[in-house]
Parts: sequence; structure tokens; C-alpha cells
Amino acid sequence: MMNTAVISIGSNINPDSNTGSALTLMAAEVTIVKTSDFDFTEPIGLKNQPDFLNGAVLVETDMTMDAFARFLKDVEKSLKRERTENKFGPRTIDLDIVVWNNAVIDDDVYTRGFLKKAVKFLIPDIF
Repeated sequence: MMNTAVISIGSNINPDSNTGSALTLMAAEVTIVKTSDFDFTEPIGLKNQPDFLNGAVLVETDMTMDAFARFLKDVEKSLKRERTENKFGPRTIDLDIVVWNNAVIDDDVYTRGFLKKAVKFLIPDIF
């Protein structure tokens, strides 16, 4: 069975390079259907850090959601993502499943304007 997912992508450490590398690594394992615009946004929570480059991508995969989540964690590791105590700290890459088979599974979609805009672009009739 083919599943669809929207992945939010964010970076504020070498963001152009790391978001491009994340897309390349994902494209090796899944079908990228559509990519949103990427915009710089102010950090949330921890303000004293560079702005984030944020966007999203719509993909198709035959992986289960759990397997796909593990795959995304492996992509983050390969791009030297370091998990710190402050979850709002700087990062090379942040990849999160926010929509799975047209169901919003991350409430950040409703509270972060850039993410809501990206999801609406990728799946116009989701809301």
C-alpha cells in the first residue's frame, strides 16, 4: 500500500546545504510529489540563534509510519543532527511527519503559520 506524508523541514545551521541534502537523501528512498516554498522564520522558544529555513514536502512511500519515522531519524543523524536538552535550539536539520494519509498528526500545523501555509500548498483541500 502506498502512503502519503507531509514532512516539515527546518534548519538554521548551514540551512541551504542541509535542507538540500535532506531532500536528496529522502528522494533516494521515497517519491517526492511536491515541495513547498522555503522561507526564513524567527526561532521559537530560544530567540538568540539564527533564523530557521522552513518548508515542507509531500512524499509517497510504501513504508509504514513507524518505519518512515525511523528513516527520517536516520536522515537527521546522517546530517549530524544533535538532540539537545532545549528542543528549540539550533539544528542542522529537523524532519517531522506532520500529515499522514491526509490526516494532520502534528498540531504545529495549526499553530505555526509557515507550516500551515506549506501544508495547504501541498494539499489544498486538507482544511
